[in-house]
Amino acid sequence: MATILDEIVERKKAEVAERKAAMPQDNIQRAASAKPPARDFIGALTSPLDGLRAAIISEIKRKSPSAGWIRPEYEPEESGQDDFAPEDIARRYHQAGARAISCLTDEAFFGGKLSYLDRVRSAVPLPVIRKDFIVDVWQIFESRAAGADAVLLIAECLTDEQTTAMIGAAVDLGLGVLLESHDEENLDRSVELAAKTHPDRVLIGINNRDLRIMKVDLDHTVRLAGKVPNVGMLVSESGIKTPGDLDRLASAGVHIALVGEHLMAQTDPGAALGELLR
Repeated sequence: MATILDEIVERKKAEVAERKAAMPQDNIQRAASAKPPARDFIGALTSPLDGLRAAIISEIKRKSPSAGWIRPEYEPEESGQDDFAPEDIARRYHQAGARAISCLTDEAFFGGKLSYLDRVRSAVPLPVIRKDFIVDVWQIFESRAAGADAVLLIAECLTDEQTTAMIGAAVDLGLGVLLESHDEENLDRSVELAAKTHPDRVLIGINNRDLRIMKVDLDHTVRLAGKVPNVGMLVSESGIKTPGDLDRLASAGVHIALVGEHLMAQTDPGAALGELLR
């Protein structure tokens, strides 16, 4: 039975095929190579906490398949006018202590835009990771050309061969990688592939949300953290809402977290991040 993840991936493959036809590989590689050096995503998240409760990747996300439009003001007007300002949210996150920004660029399911990457990066000095469903190495070059400093790869969507090629392309461009999984067997694959390729440039992510059924369980990271040899390179994603949640992760040695929907649901996402980090 097809899941929402299957639907997203199939649509993404069709989208990428169209974009590749408009921008051949040689052209996108030249555009990526012409960008200035990427900011150090890995370093920003693994450096000392300096009094912070955790190193947070704060996410800019307008909607999701499970929640719809997260706040009414994030939805474009019926006229088509769209006043959503990712720059403003990024500045608030930066002021509140975020170490990096995650930017959703999938439009069909998450309301994102590829152009948000450069807009956010121009607004703050933080590294910006492109969060999307990357199904083709061509998207790695597209990500750098669009301003990303790092890319998200989802193990459930990729073969070992694809993952290895994408990590290699990303590192060659100076990008960091967050290699995410939900299932335990895919976590094992991720750890092995990172160790075989570029362990110092790949963070391992455990997504507490099962993308197939959209169920969230924060203790999923706690149960699986011991399977990651270098827990300092482990990121917990989804379901983090309170300082106590961060403390629970810290008890398992996890000090990096990606937080999106909870922050974006608040009137002031930056203030919500400040509360989380206190």
